[in-house]
Amino acid sequence: MSVVYILAHFDDEYCALPLIWQAAREGLEQRFVYLVDYRDAALGARRLAETRVFLARQGIAEAAVLPLGLGSGVFDQSLHRGAGVMFPRLAEAVAQVQAEGAGVTRLVVPAWEGGHMDHDACAFMAVRLAARLGGPPVRQFTLYNGRGLAGPLLRGGAPLAQNGPRTAVRLTPAEWLRWMAVVRAFPSQAYAWSGIWPAMFAGTARRGFAWQALEPARVTARPHAGALFYERMFKVAYEEVRAALDDAFRDAAMEESP
Repeated sequence: MSVVYILAHFDDEYCALPLIWQAAREGLEQRFVYLVDYRDAALGARRLAETRVFLARQGIAEAAVLPLGLGSGVFDQSLHRGAGVMFPRLAEAVAQVQAEGAGVTRLVVPAWEGGHMDHDACAFMAVRLAARLGGPPVRQFTLYNGRGLAGPLLRGGAPLAQNGPRTAVRLTPAEWLRWMAVVRAFPSQAYAWSGIWPAMFAGTARRGFAWQALEPARVTARPHAGALFYERMFKVAYEEVRAALDDAFRDAAMEESP
């Protein structure tokens, strides 16, 4: 059986590392699917290389890393607009996993939390894919959100209560230290991590690491009341994201109907 991670960016997997370790302990195969492209092709190639090295250190083979977004023209910060392009590619890739005899035991995605619109688009697509696959569970992990904050302020390691009960994954002190240290695997993103990493570990240290089940109805609701982090920082309204995702899947449903 296989765990499939549906991710937007190379390095999103870092925030799911406790889940990667857990799946390895369970003896499950793991596949990592990435859905965005980069306007700077050299940067995209560098980020992919960093992710491959990071995952290789966790025992993940290069063949299990599927950079579906590269060359797609669905760029970082616009996955919601390109969902109609990327979802068929995602579905085909997961169908290939099944064809190889590795049934999908669960999907893992960034949380539906209003932190980054690409992360929320992954969550949305995962729910739709799970329905197509017959209902494997979808686990979501938090990265960051801006609930109750203003400007560039964010909360890391702070799962939203709206996303339901939390299931803890216990880490030893050595695993905590290892997780903290391996952020060095992403030097191309040092600037971004310098802002996110302290908040992420401050929040996770207080609460512990946990995942939440992502229920289908959840992605039909605004992640939380008030301004979302991506609305403040990227000037992209939730209503735009909502409409783009709904339109992509409305069109897909029409194409699939007899």
